[in-house]
Amino acid sequence: MGRLSRPVLATERLRLEPLTHAHTDLLVELDSDPDVLRFVFGRALTREEVVTTWMPRRTRPEADARGLGYWVGHAGDEFLGWWCLGLDDEDPTAAELGYRLRRTAWGRGYATEGARALVAHALGTVGLDRVWATTMVANDGSRRVLEKAGLHHVRTETPGPDDPDRAVDGWEQGVAVLELTRTRWASSRS
Repeated sequence: MGRLSRPVLATERLRLEPLTHAHTDLLVELDSDPDVLRFVFGRALTREEVVTTWMPRRTRPEADARGLGYWVGHAGDEFLGWWCLGLDDEDPTAAELGYRLRRTAWGRGYATEGARALVAHALGTVGLDRVWATTMVANDGSRRVLEKAGLHHVRTETPGPDDPDRAVDGWEQGVAVLELTRTRWASSRS
């Protein structure tokens, strides 16, 4: 895999642009909605948490150099949220797929559309071997998005009594791990 940078990705309805520090206020707004983070943190994040903890993780230069990282999505002028291909620090041939959308964008197919674009970018353009994702088992909507994007359930991780996700709705049901390999993705496109 050569050195890339995150390109602008476009779908029928979305424009996915590389996330930068210029998008901080949009992400602070997104992460301040407790419903958006219900299955992630079980609460809203503060501006300080977004700026000091999450923005550095979302703008990793080493991810950008590999054509991975975070994108902000718009439909026309409407900010919808973000999608990501996070670095897998244990496996350089894989990336973690993620997304977070404003409530006004829910149920409109945008999450799936953006996820499919990132899967195609990761497995096609970048040439990774695998894309994986996790979601709370209780988060039916997110599991459906991942399945529509082509990922398949590989296991469920059950929480222990000291699990940090205890504040998240449905934590006791565990975390679903889904993945898609480049081989399976390529065969589904033939």
